[in-house]
Amino acid sequence: MAAATKSTAGSGTKSASRSRGAAKSAAPAIVEFDKDQELHAYREMLQIRRFEEKAGQLYGMGLIGGFCHLYIGQEAVVVGMQMAKVDGDQMITGYRDHGHMLAMDLDPKGVMAELTGRRGGLSKGKGGSMHMFSKEKHFYGGHGIVGAQVSLGTGLGFANKYRENGNVAMAFFGDGASNQGQVYESFNMAQLWKIPVIYVIENNKYGMGTSVERSSANTDLSQRGASFGIPGEQVDGMDVRAVMAASQKALEHCRSGKGPYILEMITYRYRGHSMSDPAKYRSKEEVQKMRTEHDPIEQVRKRVLDNGWATEDELKALDKDVRAIVAEAAEFAQTDPEPDVSELYTDILL
Repeated sequence: MAAATKSTAGSGTKSASRSRGAAKSAAPAIVEFDKDQELHAYREMLQIRRFEEKAGQLYGMGLIGGFCHLYIGQEAVVVGMQMAKVDGDQMITGYRDHGHMLAMDLDPKGVMAELTGRRGGLSKGKGGSMHMFSKEKHFYGGHGIVGAQVSLGTGLGFANKYRENGNVAMAFFGDGASNQGQVYESFNMAQLWKIPVIYVIENNKYGMGTSVERSSANTDLSQRGASFGIPGEQVDGMDVRAVMAASQKALEHCRSGKGPYILEMITYRYRGHSMSDPAKYRSKEEVQKMRTEHDPIEQVRKRVLDNGWATEDELKALDKDVRAIVAEAAEFAQTDPEPDVSELYTDILL
């Protein structure tokens, strides 16, 4: 769908201008959504939010084992990018991956069943929260090793270039992972060979429990590829329109043969790093301020209501539908059989 754009200099990315000597990124445009786009973004983000809330409940009940990293607060990043991509473009990310899978149109039942280790899970119940894949949907995982997906995502992009299929790989990683050495090896290779890959830095301001100001000498992460000649920009990752606009620009850059692009999405997670993290390193007031003033879903909800594109009752009905889908997924994840013991010996490379 065609959409107009306008400049948003001085909008939500102001707080992200914390660089120490790095080149400043140009203010991104915003895509003005029509009714269908707003409602699509609202439903997609709401489904991720309700899914993650339910996952948190199941974890608290002891039904999800191991690690569980929730995406609550960051929904606009992956939904905005999903709205800009075309079929065949790939996504790969780290361990905070449930939202990415849902945005890539994977069955919520299969995602939730993987969390509980059931046979109907996307990795047959053997991968858990951090390791799910779908070649059919072009989603290449959740990965538990910090930064590993950056190198793998570069490989996906290289395959696209080799096959001349016109597709672009999107490699998501956090502000903490941005300091990994393999990230810069990937940057160098991608720019040297003009690989079509977008490096999406989901800067939620805290790598585990350490703020980006304490862990990074240069906090304008969009400029991390400057020494390689890779362009980058900071984006208001709490506004799905800004994310889509920046994603369209980056995708066109990659698709036209110019090589990689870096998008630093300034976003925020409302929960701890994982379900085991009480997040005592930040104040309740800080979290509440983000929820009140910058929540990605509430921004869309307000625009929908202000434009008269839906009523309060219609949005409540939509929320009810989403909750029903999530409840069905949770029920399936608790009743589906566990994998047969014989599965221990399948999908193993000897």
